[in-house]
Amino acid sequence: MHKKIGYRILYMGLTLGLGLGLASGVARAQQYVRTSPSQTDLSCSGLITDQPVPKDAYLISGENSRYKSSFSDTDLVYINQGAEHGVKVGDQFDVIRPITDAMAQMNWFKYQPALSRAMGTRYADLGRLRVVHVEPKTSTAQINVGCDEMERGDIVRPSVARPAPQFHDVKLDLFAAPSGKKTAMVVSAKDYSVLNGSGTIIYVNLGSAQGVQIGNYFRVFRYQGTHIESIYQTLNTAYKVYGYGSTPVAYEWDNLPRQILGEGIVLRTGPNSATVLLTTVRLEVYAGDYVELE
Repeated sequence: MHKKIGYRILYMGLTLGLGLGLASGVARAQQYVRTSPSQTDLSCSGLITDQPVPKDAYLISGENSRYKSSFSDTDLVYINQGAEHGVKVGDQFDVIRPITDAMAQMNWFKYQPALSRAMGTRYADLGRLRVVHVEPKTSTAQINVGCDEMERGDIVRPSVARPAPQFHDVKLDLFAAPSGKKTAMVVSAKDYSVLNGSGTIIYVNLGSAQGVQIGNYFRVFRYQGTHIESIYQTLNTAYKVYGYGSTPVAYEWDNLPRQILGEGIVLRTGPNSATVLLTTVRLEVYAGDYVELE
């Protein structure tokens, strides 16, 4: 009898302790609210630009190159510039690479190729280096921020501070009227994905040349019944496919309310492009959806 009472007291104590621990954890989680993009968001977001990027500095190789062809984490790598080029211990460099879509022949919407060309070349962020040793003609650097694996020949550029814009505390308005400001499209996304949710990076065809600034917000929306996607669709499904009903008047896309999908904050800008972090998404965002400056 005493054993049963003892076990019950022990069980109640463990349960109470676990409950208090979980409650404490939840309280701490609720107290921590992100007010700006993470360092990974800023460092690994990528950029599209039509401006030439100097290629005079690049990765030569790295340690253990006799069996390694790529480098990551805290690996030591070698740069083709040293003291003769003004490089010093402690200097930081960003590593980037021009990339193209391996599935470029398959366009998601009909304007995608033309808009992509107008925006420029896409550069993937691979990470950041800190110089730890300098020779006259070369330098050794350690990878201190890794976004993706680095390879010989990747471009090395002096690091430039990337400000972290503040998130705004505004509830998404599902029925927001058009802002009257500039509009554009979701042309593509990081890793060339066509379906995107909250926390992912998209690229739109408005940039600094059109007045877009870091910290601006884009509202993402979609018109009903447009047919710009390249995937197969049954046209006018709502009016011609059996079982979907009908109305006396076949309303066109410009007679119907637009559908608000979400919003995102601008992290970086090129002359004709903006790198946008989706912050609030209520429905999936596709390449080919529309955006407007809020």
